[in-house]
Parts: sequence; C-alpha cells; structure tokens
Amino acid sequence: MAKDKIAYVCENCGYDSPKWIGKCPNCGQWNTFREVRIAAPKPQNVARDTALGTAAALRSVGHSSSEGRPLHLRDIPAGDEPRIDMHDGELNRVLGGGLVPGSIVLLGGEPGIGKSTLVLQTVLTLPQRVLYVSGEESPHQIKMRAERLKSSVANAQSAGSQTDADSHLLILSETSLESIFENIKKVNPEVVVIDSIQTISTSAAESSPGSISQVRECASALLRFAKTSGVPVILIGHINKEGTLAGPKILEHIVDTVIQFEGDQHYMYRILRAVKNRFGSTSELGIYEMQSDGLRQVSNPSELLLSQDVDGLSGVAISSAIEGIRPFLVETQALVSSAAYGTPQRSATGFDQRRLNMLLAVLEKRVGFKLMQKDVFLNIAGGLRVTDMAMDLSVIAAVLSSNVDTPIEQGWCMCGEVGLSGEVRPVDRIVQRISEAARLGFSHIIIPHYNLQGLDTSKFDIQLHPVRKVEEALRALFG
Repeated sequence: MAKDKIAYVCENCGYDSPKWIGKCPNCGQWNTFREVRIAAPKPQNVARDTALGTAAALRSVGHSSSEGRPLHLRDIPAGDEPRIDMHDGELNRVLGGGLVPGSIVLLGGEPGIGKSTLVLQTVLTLPQRVLYVSGEESPHQIKMRAERLKSSVANAQSAGSQTDADSHLLILSETSLESIFENIKKVNPEVVVIDSIQTISTSAAESSPGSISQVRECASALLRFAKTSGVPVILIGHINKEGTLAGPKILEHIVDTVIQFEGDQHYMYRILRAVKNRFGSTSELGIYEMQSDGLRQVSNPSELLLSQDVDGLSGVAISSAIEGIRPFLVETQALVSSAAYGTPQRSATGFDQRRLNMLLAVLEKRVGFKLMQKDVFLNIAGGLRVTDMAMDLSVIAAVLSSNVDTPIEQGWCMCGEVGLSGEVRPVDRIVQRISEAARLGFSHIIIPHYNLQGLDTSKFDIQLHPVRKVEEALRALFG
C-alpha cells in the first residue's frame, strides 16, 4: 500500500517544499512553512465518488441548474440590488447599505475581539431564516451566548424588527462541507453563517482543516453556492500573528467584502472597518462599545473620542476629522520631554509614524522649534486609527502645546493639512466639519484659508479663523 507523505507548505502563498525552509522563495516571508501530511491517493473509484458527491451536494442547493452562458451587456437587467437590512446601523454603513443577496462576506479579527458575538447578535434580529454553522462551539454554548445577548436583541427588535429568534435561527455544529450542504438543502435558509472557515473541511482535499488547500476549496465551494442560489454567506475568519487573515491570499480575493473587527481586548471600544467592498465604500467604519450584554452601537463617535475634562492640560488638541461620510471630533494627545538616551524616541499610536516625523520636521524647519533632542509621543484618544490628512494641524498644535507646557483654550478645534513648506492646505467637506464642531458646543475653529471660497459663514454659530500657514494657526492658539 502507498504511504502518506510529508510536505511543507507556506501559509502565506501556498508554495510547497519537500523540506522545511526558513524563508519562502516565492513570497519572501519568514517562518511561514508548516508541515502537512499528504494522504496516499485513493483508488480511482473512491476518488471519483467523493468528487461527484461534493459536486452533487453543491448543485442540489443552487437554484440555477443550467450551464453558464455568455450574455450581451444590453441583455443584463440593470438596477441596484435589493439589500437585506441587518438592523444594525453601524454594520449597514460598513457593508454599504446592507447585505447584498448572493454576496459572500468575510469578517476577521483578533481572538476574543467579539466576531461571533457581533454576528450572532445581528442574525438574532433578522426576520430571514438563518443557518448558523459553528465548527468551534457546541449548540449549547451558542445558546448560552444568545441568552446573554437577549436584552440587546430586544432593544433592536423594539426599535425596528419584531421577530421571534427561536423560530428563524437554526444552529448546526458541523465541520464537514458536504454535511453542511445537505443541511442547507433540507432547511433552505435565506442567510448562511460559517463560524469559522478555518474549521471547515471537505473530503475533496486531502489535508487537515485550516490548511491552504482546505480553506481554498471550502471558500470556493461556498462562493459558487452563494452566486448560484442568491443566498448571502457570512464567513468568520481567523488571523495570524502578523495580523493578517489566516489562509491563502486567494481567500480575500474571491469574497465580495472583507471586514476587519479591530480593537484592544483590554478596552471596551471596537472598530469595524471594511478592507474590501465590491458593493460600497471602504472608507466607512462602525464603532461599538463592548458591554456585558453584547455590543452597543456608538452612533456619536465624538462621545468616546473626546475626554470629558481637558481644561488646563497641555499637549491636547481637538481636530474635526472625517472617516467615510461621518464627521467627528478627535482628541489628539502629545507628550514632549527631554531625551533620556542619545537617540530621541518617536512614537505614534493611532497615527502614521512617518507622517509624524514629517510634521516634526516641518515644525522645526518652518516654525523654528528645536525638537532634535526631545522625545515625542503621540496618541489618538479612544483607540481609533485616523487616516484623515486634516489631523495634521492638531498634531502640530498638540506637540507645540506640550513642548511649551501651555494648554490650548477650551472651545477651540481645528482642521487642515500641512504641507512641507509649512502651508495649511485645504480639506474636503469643510461644511460638515464646521457643523459638527458647532453642534458639540465649540466656539472657535481654525480652517484653511482656501476653504473660505464660496462658503457662507453666516449660517454657522461658531467663529472661523482662516489661516494660510502653520505660524498663523499657532499665533491664533497661543497668542
């Protein structure tokens, strides 16, 4: 009889080698090779029966049995796809307005961040028939979590949907893909949840669950099912120690939407961010607060990004930022101190480290403040990572405030991109930024001078301070 063989496969790109290699010659990553046992080939009739069984199970759950044929572009019906309301404003925003029928969504995040909690809390509010497949937990464990989430689910139902979770939610603890398709055929669900894709395996691939080949084959089969039947599939995925989604890179290519659930386990706030979205923007983000009874939607992000009392504290500046379509005020904290060692430290949390170095160089070259022998630490309050260029002005203001140990007066906020010459460049959607600052009670806002063109200043209940250069902004703040 033929014996099983041992091979080493790269977890990043799928390159295989007969022996272990430290650096992958294909993708260049280090320490990504894992030992894989390749089973001996089955007899021809057994292999054929296995492949036919998988294909038959996949075809049996699809509504379209005809072979694919090319269509003229003019013959394809136009119009927006009707979306499934998830009864979660934050999740709907990140998805682009709701869950598209026939789409496949991949949700990834750190262990224990709340991926399963978010999905279970959401499907409990849906009126559609949902099949929740778990390869990690027993039905009893899922029931215990659902009981813990019942209060938040009741609030969501009272706000919109009135459904009976016990009648429309079906739980299946299974890891075999063929068995999952058989149960899909029996219950005919309208939404399928797989928790998680790394625990599912198919007999068509001779390797252990979570391997490159298993994840690729299972994801491809679920994709074909979603596209042929029109049933949306939500996949929950693990991430590796580098912070990327575990499995082959093709997993992110074949799905329609990739969502990252971010946040520190030691803090209560969670950020939902779309990395890829074929049906919407990737600039949107959702914010949640982890509570004992589930995840609470944070409709007003400024409530967690602003401290309650910062009066009299130096190194704190407030910026009016925009992520996607949502304006919110962000608190920028900076600490400047004398360098204890020969080389000064530069550290940024929630902000681009390279951009911080650039802004410090502008502050030293164009404004004249010497920071070469100073340690600079920057932090964006609330655990949020902001990529808006309008944060530049607040970063410079917070660093200078900490350097001279002079607090910024309460009621001041700012927005503006800083160029290498020290000029304050215009930012987009200035009206939304000013309106958000005025709504939260701020009395002064510093904006780029160029943004005044065509702007009706009479409708704002806040004093505007247009500036052309960084020096003008610092003079308005510190006199």
